[in-house]
Amino acid sequence: MIKGIHHIAIGVPDIEAGLAFYCDVLGFSVEWRSEVSADNEKAGAAVGLPGFEARMAMLRGPDIRIELWQYTNPRPRDRRSDPADLGYPHMALAVTNIEAEYDRLSGAGMTFVGAPVNFGTQKAIYGRDPFGNIIELLEES
Repeated sequence: MIKGIHHIAIGVPDIEAGLAFYCDVLGFSVEWRSEVSADNEKAGAAVGLPGFEARMAMLRGPDIRIELWQYTNPRPRDRRSDPADLGYPHMALAVTNIEAEYDRLSGAGMTFVGAPVNFGTQKAIYGRDPFGNIIELLEES
């Protein structure tokens, strides 16, 4: 039986820069961290990449966890997407004051496609974290 979503994984080129953004700017906290070495056979078997090396951190936020991964072996490929791509093109963060969050996050280095859009019962806007991953801000009234 599926109970719900446990976490969303995000690949970043620098784990420390990722932690600075997701913790200091977005307000997540580090639940735990780990470094995976090439000789960790269980990790390689679980991920399907025998001999991989990476640094990771599990972050906790309100009603969601985010898992940051910085792979060093194999070298990551840039798979950042456009909103219309297949796969996992974005995540959405629920906010209470989208205009204030838009201003705050713009000042912290996020880039947005424009100003928040009012749909009547919702306001939303897509932006990118410092690594190019798409994050939607969503305010429901």
